[in-house]
Amino acid sequence: MVRERVISTSSMSTDEEHFNESLRPERLDEIVGQQKIVEQLRIALEAATQRQEPLDHVLLAGPPGLGKTTFAQVIARELGATIRITSGPAINKAGDLMHWLTEMKRGDVLFIDEIHRLNRSVEEFLYAAMEDFRVDFTIDSGISGRTVNIALRPFTLIGATTRSGLLTAPMRDRFGIQFHFEFYTREDLAEVLRRSARKLKIQAEDRALTTIASRARGTPRVANRLLKRTRDYAQVRADGRLTTAVVEKALSLLQIDHLGLDELDRSFLNSLIKTYGGGPAGIEALAATLGQERDTLEDVVEPYLLQIGFVVRTRQGRSATKAAYDHLAIPYTPPPIAAQEGQGTLFEEE
Repeated sequence: MVRERVISTSSMSTDEEHFNESLRPERLDEIVGQQKIVEQLRIALEAATQRQEPLDHVLLAGPPGLGKTTFAQVIARELGATIRITSGPAINKAGDLMHWLTEMKRGDVLFIDEIHRLNRSVEEFLYAAMEDFRVDFTIDSGISGRTVNIALRPFTLIGATTRSGLLTAPMRDRFGIQFHFEFYTREDLAEVLRRSARKLKIQAEDRALTTIASRARGTPRVANRLLKRTRDYAQVRADGRLTTAVVEKALSLLQIDHLGLDELDRSFLNSLIKTYGGGPAGIEALAATLGQERDTLEDVVEPYLLQIGFVVRTRQGRSATKAAYDHLAIPYTPPPIAAQEGQGTLFEEE
């Protein structure tokens, strides 16, 4: 059985989802970080409100845990609209969307998480809904089947994706507003943690929260999870107050190092360096070696390692940088010239 990762960017349970919900900001003014997105969104919302028109369709792209769902809910709240939430894998056919599309009032919001996982028939069904606010829907099937054209009230579709490269061009082009989320700075995460600590009534030193922020992988969801786990440690092993010393001990117990890397991150780097000579190595080969799913490595492990410069991706595969060797205290050997030029590797990128 694979142990759940404390620094995973996905929610681990329904209870944690409720915990995250209680900490989410409700208005644009409460959002910390992503200031370029906030400012552009503020202008778009005000313009739509002044024209009394629905907001353009919005695409939110970026690694998991950075607040895409939060932004969708804030947008709906700022518009004074009802939001309906679903996900790409949950929609198998056009009929799964019809009751929502036909019940939405003017200006309401439909949020589809993991929109890149919509099947092609549903995606094509949405084209007309997004562009013309009309859909062709087939009633019954066989000889008695007929297609009716149904008018919809103008609405806003918000799509969220962690894999924007998997979106088709026709779908991407139908979003008038597109934002890409960046990892949060340590300062922004520290402010997120201060806000969360106030809501949870946790007594914490500012330096202790900064320590958590520095190990949260640039991700608010991870920061709040670490806050929760260090709070538990402080309650059981200390006096309940988060000090720098208490936080350091709690994070050490969780095997999260000073850069926020955990066992799986270090295993990924060790495998890349020791098994594949630092790379390049294909993602399928790495997944097989580690006994992990390819999607887990691509969606959860790699983004942060790429962000901090420990891994580079090339056409031939993944390669570890000198910074990764230094972090693991492994002597660095520059790759052969052929490998640097992308020639002669046995582990080509899938």
